[in-house]
Amino acid sequence: MVDILNRIAILIVAVVGEMGYLGIVFLMFLESSFFPFPSEIVIIPAGYLASQGQMNLYIVVIMGILGSILGAVFNYFIAVKFGRPVILKYGKYVGLSENAFGRVESFFRKHGEISTFVGRLIPGIRQYISFPAGLARMNLCRFVIFTGLGAGIWVVILALIGFYVGSNQEKISEYTRQSTLYLIGLSALLICTYYWWYRRQKH
Repeated sequence: MVDILNRIAILIVAVVGEMGYLGIVFLMFLESSFFPFPSEIVIIPAGYLASQGQMNLYIVVIMGILGSILGAVFNYFIAVKFGRPVILKYGKYVGLSENAFGRVESFFRKHGEISTFVGRLIPGIRQYISFPAGLARMNLCRFVIFTGLGAGIWVVILALIGFYVGSNQEKISEYTRQSTLYLIGLSALLICTYYWWYRRQKH
């Protein structure tokens, strides 16, 4: 199994090295939009290449964030263009009535910034948080800023893992898993803090 993972890692390193920085943007665009796959397989190899002097770590991070933002904006505009008609027409078949949809929109209009930021930190959610933002027509500038902040944290972590342990698959898995758990804990803390602050503002 370890041998297979090493071969896959070598292949991905070769692909990223061949495509260069634009390849990072393109692959992270896909990861963040309609063709989600783990961003680990893009940024970690790029970080490793940076440790070998074949790429610049800062540019790797910038390109990773740019690709994430572009993919998220792509999903955002899909939701703006097609989301509302589709949900209003077919939502009732999956238990999403027009009233429920209205509540979702209202929630995201009030809490879109924190939802977008935290959503980008959580695996399985980061690729899809753009859809409710588009449905609620969240301010695009704020959407881009909070998407970039959330995506940036994850990209930096992955790039550093690749830079320092990029040739050790066991440590990559260990550090990635630990980082994911830490980010989930951070997300929970942010949500609780935001809820406390929001309640105080209301009163």
